[in-house]
Amino acid sequence: MATQAVFFDAAGTLIKPTNSVGQSYASIAEKYGRRVSPAELFDRFRVCFDGAAPLAFPGAAPDSISALEKDWWKRLVRQVFEPFGPFDRFDAYFDELFAYFARPASWELYPEAIETLRALRERGLKLAVVSNFDSRLRNILEGLDAASWFDGIFVSSAVGYAKPDRRIFDFVIKSRQLVAKNVLHVGDSVANDIGGATNAGVKAILVDRKGAHEADTISRVASLNEILAYLD
Repeated sequence: MATQAVFFDAAGTLIKPTNSVGQSYASIAEKYGRRVSPAELFDRFRVCFDGAAPLAFPGAAPDSISALEKDWWKRLVRQVFEPFGPFDRFDAYFDELFAYFARPASWELYPEAIETLRALRERGLKLAVVSNFDSRLRNILEGLDAASWFDGIFVSSAVGYAKPDRRIFDFVIKSRQLVAKNVLHVGDSVANDIGGATNAGVKAILVDRKGAHEADTISRVASLNEILAYLD
């Protein structure tokens, strides 16, 4: 069967921070009396983020999700700063950092994103976001004038499962009344996006803008608009 729907990861696939994570963490921290280089903070962020528990809260009441999301991020950011000594104003710092990354202005779409989404919709395809993100994502995409292209925006914190757990894909497929083999997922993580989608019986493409992956078994594109040629 032909592809009937395309799922997209968010950060690193559709959007990216306007400033690097390390730069943002460092510049805001300096306002609260902590000076750490952007490079050190970025390295710590990657280690802590990759080692963190899934950003998902199975069985949580909907009205508790927002607080759980913020607590999850607060633990992670506290861990990022642990090697650099005491941070007396950490709570105030974290509140500003969390609010900063909630603003659409702190993010930008990849240049080819909208034209790709438009072309896919013109082909009659259903589109959805499936992301290991939190509830801030909808407001971010709305602020970037991208949310209206999607039939649904699904974040792990609300669904209760995070990629590569196949259950987040199963949930979206069922909610959109789709069949797994007719879905294509696009993302920038081999483990989370390619592995998770494949385990759910979904076709997958890796967005590999820097040509960092060479595995012949993985379908790859260097930019989102190359998805169109793949579908053809």
